[in-house]
Amino acid sequence: MIVDIWSDIACPWCYIGKRRFEAALARFEHRDEVDVRWRSFELDPGAPAVREGAYVERLAAKYGVTLAEAEATIDTMIEAGAGHGVVLRFDKVNPGNTFDAHRLLHLARERGVQHDVKERLLRAALTTGAPVADVGVLVSLAADAGLDPAEARRVVEGEGFAAEVRDDERLAVELGITSVPFFVVAGTLGVAGAQPPELLLDVLNEGWAETGAATQSS
Repeated sequence: MIVDIWSDIACPWCYIGKRRFEAALARFEHRDEVDVRWRSFELDPGAPAVREGAYVERLAAKYGVTLAEAEATIDTMIEAGAGHGVVLRFDKVNPGNTFDAHRLLHLARERGVQHDVKERLLRAALTTGAPVADVGVLVSLAADAGLDPAEARRVVEGEGFAAEVRDDERLAVELGITSVPFFVVAGTLGVAGAQPPELLLDVLNEGWAETGAATQSS
């Protein structure tokens, strides 16, 4: 059974959603038969390579809220992350453009290490505050996850997998996906947001039941 997950490495809720999905998957009886595909979604396609200013100020400006309200939102995310072992360091976070990171994730998918690369990218962007648009940072993270650093550098410095990223983003538009994380289970069941593991497990079971029924009927 295929599970497609649209997310962006600059998205704190995507990191939390990843952990919650992993908790659900660990409890899913047929977890060894699930193929998880990380799909590309850029929250800010026009983002510069490196952003300036404090995260709380950018958050307040983006959503038109006060600094106090933005601080409360940050506290909520920190608490939610901590409940699943995710350390969010908004004092360090300074995410820039994520297009090259998404291209790297497509290479990682082909090489069978997409999950490892995804985890390292999220941690770099949201925990250690690394500049994830930097070529050297991306190559180092890729190599740490088992990718050939020379191949990773060729992709990041070239145009490799750009079309695949755009295809993911076009499909997101077709599906009406406007925020992430967004889960599509068995090609038919959509779940928006970093939902609790219990809900995600229910959707996995429902997707499996539908997939099994379709297989039997054919």
